Amino acid sequence: MAEHQTSPGTVRPGTPEAPPHVSAVAVTGVVFGACVMGIVGAFHAIAGLSAILNENFYQQQNDYPFDFDVNGRGWVQLISGVLMVAAACALFTGRTWARIVGIVFAGLSAIENFLFTPYYPVWAAIIIVLDVLVIWSLTVYGKPQAQKVYGA
Repeated sequence: MAEHQTSPGTVRPGTPEAPPHVSAVAVTGVVFGACVMGIVGAFHAIAGLSAILNENFYQQQNDYPFDFDVNGRGWVQLISGVLMVAAACALFTGRTWARIVGIVFAGLSAIENFLFTPYYPVWAAIIIVLDVLVIWSLTVYGKPQAQKVYGA
């Protein structure tokens, strides 16, 4: 008895939907974004710890409207760093919400580093560029297919 064959674009009833083609570049972009976001988050956490443990680590800037308390800035950086690392780990689940959270945290990180520019301009510029790369890599990927392929 011969099996009933279907054309490549159709799905037989009762069978899981075949995932559409996802380019390797898109998947690699999400992995790249997750790894870079984890590294940026670790950098934030280290910079935050530096500010918390040594109040003289960052010098006060004269006439800078966004010159915040060094200890408060350290706590903000530490918390944002830990959240970024957690979001980077969540990206490996392939969930859409993880990509949205990753994009939001990378955007907030870019803003945070923009405010950090007078303290360390080159460092802040590098982190802003990395944040933009993370946002780009997470937005070029279409719908995550890991849920359909692995049933997650």
